[in-house]
Amino acid sequence: MGNEILAAASTTSKSSSGGYLFLVAIVVLFGLLYFVTIRPQRNRQRMAQQTQRTVEPGARVRTTAGMYATVVALEDQDVILEVAPGVEVRYLRRAIMDVVPEPGPEVGEPAPEQSETFDEAEDDAATGG
Repeated sequence: MGNEILAAASTTSKSSSGGYLFLVAIVVLFGLLYFVTIRPQRNRQRMAQQTQRTVEPGARVRTTAGMYATVVALEDQDVILEVAPGVEVRYLRRAIMDVVPEPGPEVGEPAPEQSETFDEAEDDAATGG
């Protein structure tokens, strides 16, 4: 009968060391989850809140729904956006995702006064000037 108690004690010590290993693995996985998903999401939320607080009239913004508009006026929790000439809508400040730069000429695209037609370019190349 004494041998049975020793056998039971030896099997429980093996399973308890496996339990500690399992617990350590769970803690490591939660730590990894925190650094991969939760922390970057909090940083994005903090940046969005800072953008929403510092937006000014005249700024071009993108809403969380993906609509581009120009800020016309600011109120306490609301912002009035102009989505088309003469069309103004009221949004919550929280709906502003980010401030975007004004649209301009594309990179690599010649300025309008410098553009020339394909025929003019061929003539210049053929005449050497």
